[in-house]
Amino acid sequence: MPGNATNFIHGADDIVRVPDVVPPINISTTYRYNSDPSQLVKVADRGGYEILNNPWYSRLSHPNSEQIENAVAKVTGGYVVAYSSGLSAFFALMTYYNPKVLSIGNGYHGVHGIANIFTRNNGLKQISLDDDFEQLNEGDIVHLETPVNPEGINFNIKEFADKAHARGAILSVDATFAPPPLQDPFKFGADIILHSATKFFGGHSDLLAGFLITKSKEIRDALLNDRLLLGTNIANLESSLLIRGIRTLDLRVRKQSETASKIVHYLENNKSKFPGLTKIYHGSLQTDAYIKEQLPIGHSPVFSIEVESEVFAKYLPSKLKYFYHATSLGGVESLIEWRALSDPSANPALLRVSIGVEDYEDLLEDFIEAFTAAKLEVASLK
Repeated sequence: MPGNATNFIHGADDIVRVPDVVPPINISTTYRYNSDPSQLVKVADRGGYEILNNPWYSRLSHPNSEQIENAVAKVTGGYVVAYSSGLSAFFALMTYYNPKVLSIGNGYHGVHGIANIFTRNNGLKQISLDDDFEQLNEGDIVHLETPVNPEGINFNIKEFADKAHARGAILSVDATFAPPPLQDPFKFGADIILHSATKFFGGHSDLLAGFLITKSKEIRDALLNDRLLLGTNIANLESSLLIRGIRTLDLRVRKQSETASKIVHYLENNKSKFPGLTKIYHGSLQTDAYIKEQLPIGHSPVFSIEVESEVFAKYLPSKLKYFYHATSLGGVESLIEWRALSDPSANPALLRVSIGVEDYEDLLEDFIEAFTAAKLEVASLK
């Protein structure tokens, strides 16, 4: 059975139509029908897999989107539907299931924005993950982001799966912060998995994409039909960039995970070298029994830190050489973000860190020097 790294490179070889080692970008939006009239049969559900094997219009599918979906399916063991962004994927999830009640915790503010639209338009009731699940009924959704944005800490997927299923509800897991090979939510009871493929799957900060992954072919086919009508299919160029990105996903994520955990533990054990640092959030610091089972080989390359003041958080990124001060995460370059710039609900003293593939020693030294420089500058402002 091929491993993740092999499948990310070769998982769609059987549907590539040309001999090119690197699949070409198929820029066409429309494709000729079969020239044999006897093959022009009516398909009742235009979102069905039969149509995917013979693309006719890129709003439905195209060779590049089929390749990325097939490769990711081989790794995740599910049926994959690719979208134009992570938020498009969440919108598709909500549109398909159309829950009356949504249980949702803290997490990406864009997802909360979509939930608020459903509340405004359809009267969706929103409850927290800590509320009484007796409010949930069949077809409702528990949406769990783990590791959670922006902190990078984990929640027990099996615990929430059991609670959701006891009420006939669906558990969706946003696993963006822990892509393969770090975490497999299906093993712990997730019904559907969401990824913002913009992040680690893309890996180079140059595309927008999202995935929904389901164990059900019927649900996959229905999602494809919805996607055709909503117009949220991933585009040709982005699909091609994503095919390139997943070829190194396993290699990148393993290194990023290892480096992030080493930096986090150095910060935690040497706080005196980081003046102004008050708290560190990361899954590797959690001691819950489920953590090792849920993340058997390592932790998210994303973590967050709190510093002594909003002013300190504002100035720290400017003192770093190897961390770009920018939003997003998951790329080969390390990023740090004063989170309040893009998320109004964030603690103004919190910074989110996404570790890239640079050398550990350089990133650590950069952190040490930046904290000292930021402390001096902030002190000079008083």
